[in-house]
Amino acid sequence: MTALAHIPNPAPDLPSLIERAATMLSGAKTAAEVLEAREAAGLAYDVAKRTARMKSAKSAHDDLVAAAHRAQADALEIEATAKRRLADEYDAAQARGEVARLGTNQSDLGVSVENTRPATSADLGLSRKDIHEARQLRDAETNDPGIVRRTLDARLERGEEPNRTAMRKMVTDAAMRGMRPQRRPNRRNPIYVPPTPEQAAWQHVTGTFRAFAEWATDENLTLARQGMREAQDAPFHDLDAQAIAEGSAAFTTIKEWLDA
Repeated sequence: MTALAHIPNPAPDLPSLIERAATMLSGAKTAAEVLEAREAAGLAYDVAKRTARMKSAKSAHDDLVAAAHRAQADALEIEATAKRRLADEYDAAQARGEVARLGTNQSDLGVSVENTRPATSADLGLSRKDIHEARQLRDAETNDPGIVRRTLDARLERGEEPNRTAMRKMVTDAAMRGMRPQRRPNRRNPIYVPPTPEQAAWQHVTGTFRAFAEWATDENLTLARQGMREAQDAPFHDLDAQAIAEGSAAFTTIKEWLDA
């Protein structure tokens, strides 16, 4: 890895900033170029954020604010992708011995010439926080592919600002889920597939009918009829009668499905 190169002045309009960041990232071949793309995406994010706030302050049309928020989300997605690539590049550089590992000192390396020692994160213009966040983002996306975009889209759908705070919360939540122990598989039926909503609805119908048919012996029906007579003066008898009538109509409809 090499130190971050200077980024030239960006294009003045927001769509160009985002397109430029995406192009830089897709064409990045080195860690330094990934860092440049990250910085370009961060700049696009900041511009989009300011644009959205200015339009909100001026009571601009909702569509204009939403457009700025979409641009902000796109910039964040590019930035997150760059950070994930940065994590891979940094870890690979450490594995090759090009970047010092945490806790490594000069005596451990066995070198005395300055220009032969591995680079540190500070040499590359990165903080430990930058590296930690990049690794967390990478791991979250690896464990749950598409989680970054879904997080951003969910906020857009709710009319909320897609920001870095939401991204950090997503990463934290994903990390917590990863720390929880995996549930043991169902040994009785390891190939169980949950029913579709339609299948679940029909299973509810058949289960209800089956349970009632098993209960409705002559003895139980006789008891129920006596109970109905005793309950006729009860405060909620009318509601009970209405529920039975509605249920009976539903049962009739379902019976007609079978007879059709």
